[in-house]
Amino acid sequence: MSAYQNKVAELHTSAGEIDIRFFPDVAPNHVKNFIDLAEKGFYNGTKFHRVIPGFMIQGGDPNTVSGSPATWGTGGSGKNVAAEFNSVSHKRGIVSMARSNDPDSASSQFFIVTSDSTFLDKQYTAFGQVTKGMDVADKIVNAPKGAQDRPNNPTSIDKIVIRDAKPEEQGPAPK
Repeated sequence: MSAYQNKVAELHTSAGEIDIRFFPDVAPNHVKNFIDLAEKGFYNGTKFHRVIPGFMIQGGDPNTVSGSPATWGTGGSGKNVAAEFNSVSHKRGIVSMARSNDPDSASSQFFIVTSDSTFLDKQYTAFGQVTKGMDVADKIVNAPKGAQDRPNNPTSIDKIVIRDAKPEEQGPAPK
């Protein structure tokens, strides 16, 4: 897992850049899954398809690249990751994996918590934290939306760059 230590994902979106540091100490398989997908270009062109003000923004569904909006929220990478519930609280800025009712169904979809949402603790796998760009996440979550929490003009992820963490971006997961 040393290849996944002290890494940061730069999400280059149509609304600006969001940087995420990872917690391989508490969610090693989720961190590996996200980084591996990002390095393959899996997330390029996907959209933040679900936005709930006062809660979170969700992205990472490959169906959002060219599929019907009716299918948004149902796509994945074809591989699931077993739950790694941990002690990281879902506070503002935490990045966690979306899933279905099955705790072991996380695949590619992830969400960024825009307001403290501790009711999710130990039910969803927190695997990272925004270090830069919460203003961008706030812009995304507050964009006009329609039915099913779908933004009218969804923000796209143009590309994700995985890089080494700067010293101030390193350290263990928060307790």
